[in-house]
Amino acid sequence: MHPVKPAAPTGPAIVVNGVEHRMNVDVRTTLLDYLRDHLHLTGTKKGCDHGQCGACTVHLNGRRINSCLALALAHEGDDVTTIEGLGDPERLHPMQAAFVRHDGYQCGYCTAGQIMSAVALLDEPCGRDDGTVRECMSGNLCRCGAYANIVAAIQDARKEMGK
Repeated sequence: MHPVKPAAPTGPAIVVNGVEHRMNVDVRTTLLDYLRDHLHLTGTKKGCDHGQCGACTVHLNGRRINSCLALALAHEGDDVTTIEGLGDPERLHPMQAAFVRHDGYQCGYCTAGQIMSAVALLDEPCGRDDGTVRECMSGNLCRCGAYANIVAAIQDARKEMGK
């Protein structure tokens, strides 16, 4: 008897953190569930699952979205970046390093979504003052209340990145 090899995925392709993946998933699978359950990229968190807390924020073709509100199969050919795609423990992205310096992570549950939104807002028409940054980050909730530290981290990273 010959061992049976599982069939390689043949569905539509999506690029996640620079690697192409083929999606053989139910049409109802959200992008969040695809990332966490199929690709085992658990840095993106499932918070409210209703697009209200921002814990599931990822970049889709360079723009931030709530991955719990997006269907995976609707993004064939798109480029997705998760928190794992920004940096790693040995080589943090400047925003990740700024969050560490300013203690902007508190319990950590919202941190991935906060950092993904913070990186994206630096390329959006978001003003530079703290009040405008707070408004641009208003889709991301922090249950620990570390908002002052998060704004300080964003402003620090903005200076470091020259944006």
